[in-house]
Amino acid sequence: MVIHKHRVKVYYKDIDQMGIVYYTRYLEYFEQARTELLSMIGLDVTTIENSGIFIPVVVSHCEYKKGAKFEDELVVLSQIYEIPKSRLRIDYNIKDLKSDESYVEGYTIHAFIKNSGLAVRVPDLILKKIKKYFGS
Repeated sequence: MVIHKHRVKVYYKDIDQMGIVYYTRYLEYFEQARTELLSMIGLDVTTIENSGIFIPVVVSHCEYKKGAKFEDELVVLSQIYEIPKSRLRIDYNIKDLKSDESYVEGYTIHAFIKNSGLAVRVPDLILKKIKKYFGS
């Protein structure tokens, strides 16, 4: 399993008129955490794209438990639970940094496509990096 923790602070730009984080911001927090998770395992997005592969989001799911507020400090726990075959799923849990209370849980599913737009199985470049975290 691949696990990464990414810290986020809620800024004024992130909140809505009710003073809580606007719901789409959580997907942006997912993206930040995903970028850092991939970087942690040696897969920065630029390298992946320069190899001719793109990993677009094809499914996103988000369950809202409680709204974070201005200046809250959050941690986004992102995890890859299984070695991808044709798609990559990344799960997320956004929690309060101090209380560990969960605000949001969700996941994204990513396809692997060539720059021509054709879907492909998980490229070796990506597979090798992820497999290191799963033992034999």
